[in-house]
Amino acid sequence: MAGSGVAGEGALFDEGLFVAQAEHRAEQRLSALAPLAVRMRPATLGEVVGQDHVLAPSSPLRRLIEGGCAASVILYGPPGTGKTTLARLVSQATGRRFEALSALSAGVKEVRAMIDAARRRLGREGGDATVLFIDEVHRFSRTQQDALLGAVEDRIVLLVAATTENPFFSVVSPLLSRSLVLQLHPLSDDDVQTLIRRALADPRGLGGSATLTPAAEEHLVQLAAGDARRALTALETAAEAVISGGACEVDLACVESVMDQAAVRYDRAGDQHYDVISAFIKAIRGSDVDAALHYLARMVQAGEDPRFIARRLVVHASEDIGMADPTALQTAVAAAHAVQFIGMPEGRLALAQATVHLATAPKSNAVITAIDSALADVRGGATGPVPAHLRDGHYAGSARLGHAQGYRYPHDAPDGVLVQQYPPDALVGRNYYEPSDHGAERVLAQRLARLRQIIRGH
Repeated sequence: MAGSGVAGEGALFDEGLFVAQAEHRAEQRLSALAPLAVRMRPATLGEVVGQDHVLAPSSPLRRLIEGGCAASVILYGPPGTGKTTLARLVSQATGRRFEALSALSAGVKEVRAMIDAARRRLGREGGDATVLFIDEVHRFSRTQQDALLGAVEDRIVLLVAATTENPFFSVVSPLLSRSLVLQLHPLSDDDVQTLIRRALADPRGLGGSATLTPAAEEHLVQLAAGDARRALTALETAAEAVISGGACEVDLACVESVMDQAAVRYDRAGDQHYDVISAFIKAIRGSDVDAALHYLARMVQAGEDPRFIARRLVVHASEDIGMADPTALQTAVAAAHAVQFIGMPEGRLALAQATVHLATAPKSNAVITAIDSALADVRGGATGPVPAHLRDGHYAGSARLGHAQGYRYPHDAPDGVLVQQYPPDALVGRNYYEPSDHGAERVLAQRLARLRQIIRGH
């Protein structure tokens, strides 16, 4: 019986070894089939390129990766800047288990199951802590995000969440307050160049099987727009085409065939939507027509609703130009009508025309200042009754109330203007509109001074 037991244990050992070897071979095959961007994902902190602002010595993220910190983090930044890489490096700290969920496929049930497993694992003596990586966390519903709160609060899981959208727009406040929010920046051109050259030489990548001409490399770097994944994906596709044809040099024409447009990071509901339109309006206000056209092009290329752009132009025409160029509003409204009438892509021409007109027009905020000042007085109670001579006199009995009595008809005066009180008593002499000396308002300011002098009788 004893011999039988030993033989049985040996058989089990051989079977276990066979399974382990088979699993290892399977992992190797899968690794070889993985995209270049995945194969070249940094395995150590030393391989990470860029993001120095969040990886400085003693920074929270570096201490988290090195195992000296236990805080949940939300990594926020454009695609291809290293969010998944950093999450995996966090998991490699001593005594941590890595689990990943995608907001595209996981529901509340999967979240709770993962948390329950982490709780059981942590409850065992010597049990590993769990790093829970959630990609695209902005796609989680409020209910799904709320399901994480208790586990994050009690550190049952160390949450590392990644999002391309501003978390202050898309993540619930309680989860934000329990996490560090770290913003990653697009990689610099030098960073992308470093990663491309590493992928060409590294055995995990192309291992020297292909070379890249300087012009092709420059094109890859430029159109990647700080997105490492985009650059490596294009490199892999171009290299495969060259190698399959029996060559090894990837030239500019080959890269252009797989990558002819730069990546434009833009989201129509998040921070890029607001940041770019803000920069667009501020460029127009600052009379920088070239910058304004740049931001307009970014919005058009990203598929922003042209009616939204047109509405902002209409608002800007009165807010920042006003009577300095009264035709600016006409142009903006005409552009809005044109966009509605003809649609895109031709509508971009009307938007560009309005942008050029508004950016090069003289500027004045006198209109918005005037109406806001008047509104402030009204909200503050500075109203008073309408003067009796201005009240409606078109009904029986109005004369007995003194309404419309003593009203002076301006057209009876030679210049069409005469002395008369128009505001309530409490606001006599109050000036709201103060024209600038820009554009048409310079002439208007002189006329307005004369009008006030005549109307007020001094």
